[in-house]
Parts: sequence; structure tokens; C-alpha cells
Amino acid sequence: MSSKVFDQDTLLDLTVNVIPLIIIGAFIIGFLVMAPFGIDPIASSVQFGLLAVPFSLLTILTYLSGRAISKSEEQHEKYLPGQANMDGAVPFEEHAAVSEHDESAGVEET
Repeated sequence: MSSKVFDQDTLLDLTVNVIPLIIIGAFIIGFLVMAPFGIDPIASSVQFGLLAVPFSLLTILTYLSGRAISKSEEQHEKYLPGQANMDGAVPFEEHAAVSEHDESAGVEET
């Protein structure tokens, strides 16, 4: 088992959520640095609340979905792309073992 929390494929799946996090973070930093609308306690708190709450919730959602993806990859069989719903599809591990066996048999014959 890997010591990493998320492998490369899981991180690639989570990129869909990371990009909006970066955009929201840029707006938070931009509004903190520039303050284009002035400093009004109520307006500023609403403004930052409308940015901070979705940022926090999306961060939590991204982490939880990453854990769910990692656990499902560990528990379920993996198939080659497009073959998960096909009748008679061979799981990826068995397909790799058969390929290695075929290659080793071919090496012995020559």
C-alpha cells in the first residue's frame, strides 16, 4: 500500500475542484490587497463571507471526494478504459498477468 494519501490519478481527478479553489483564493487575496470598494464592516464581511464559505466548503468537499476515490480504487476491480461494463471483460490485474505470462512464454521459445 502506498504511503501517499492520494496517488497521481486521484490528484488528476481532483484538479476539477482545485482550479476553482485557486480562483476563489485569488479573489480573496485581491480584495484584501486592493480593497476596491472601500472598507465598510458590513459590506466587507458579506463580501469575504461570500468568498470564504464556498472556499471552505469546496476544500472539505475536495478532500472527502479524494478519500472516496482512493478507497473505491482500492476496493473495486480495475478495468481497461471502456471495458468496465462489457460482458466478459477481464480485470486489469488479470490482463497484466496474462500479458506477462504471454511475454515470458515468448521469450522462452526463442
